[in-house]
Amino acid sequence: MPVIRPARPDDAPGVVALRTVVHPYLVRGVESTRRMIAQPPPEEDWTAWVAEADGQVVGWASAYRNTQTSEPGVGEISTLHVHPAYQGQGAGTALLEAALGHLRLIGARRVLTWSQPESLPFARRHGFTPSRELRYSALDLQPAPPMPEPPPGVRLLPAVELDPRRIHQVDAESSLDEPGDVPTDAMGYDIWHHEVWDNPGLDRAASTVAEVDGTLAAVSLVKRDGDRMWSAFTGTVPGHRGRGLARLVKRAALHRAALGGVRVAYTSNDGANAPMLAVNARLGYRPVATQWSCLRELT
Repeated sequence: MPVIRPARPDDAPGVVALRTVVHPYLVRGVESTRRMIAQPPPEEDWTAWVAEADGQVVGWASAYRNTQTSEPGVGEISTLHVHPAYQGQGAGTALLEAALGHLRLIGARRVLTWSQPESLPFARRHGFTPSRELRYSALDLQPAPPMPEPPPGVRLLPAVELDPRRIHQVDAESSLDEPGDVPTDAMGYDIWHHEVWDNPGLDRAASTVAEVDGTLAAVSLVKRDGDRMWSAFTGTVPGHRGRGLARLVKRAALHRAALGGVRVAYTSNDGANAPMLAVNARLGYRPVATQWSCLRELT
């Protein structure tokens, strides 16, 4: 059985290589992963473990406190990765036990994690109940999609030109009613700045915000790793919905990312998020995978 140990910053290349095998549609580069391990937000009590065999990272899990929700006692476990060649040897169970033990120590009472459909029997055996479907999609950016023409009164601004506090406000307001197992209604600026704005993978030149008559109304954030990108979040503040702004900012962000060398874009949506699923379908995204959120009470 692989050896389970705490993750170290120099594990980042191995973690990214493992993720590319197990979840090729998840985009987080080496430097972003290294910083995540070396400098996690202290409010989250974040920690991670790897499974190591023959000097290689063959498994990964992280556990932390969800600080972006008003619901108390919510802990999360990142999508647990085990290399296919090492599955069935106990590494997944050992990683999960380490994560659950950490969440108990920090006082979590409810645990949220994610599972591929074929791993749901494993999740159920460990007390988790599937809850919501998460759909992953991809878009080929060759050739680059055209830059959209905004309607009168609307400007499409790259995030790099704006005060991050203004972007955080749009992100936070747009997230309030995002479908999920817990509400995203406590997204403080400091942790947003750490996890989003200062993330080494954030492409501030491609990330785009729509300004309507001087007010920021919609945002599409881009994180990238080489020629792949992840749409970290796209949303519109409630008072400006129904005008096509989410599609507008996402098209602009995809255009700018493609000009910067991105060749394929990935995104995910809750299966109940019909508006964004419709936006992505109109943009040409194609389904590539699904996962399920899974919940468990922790005693």
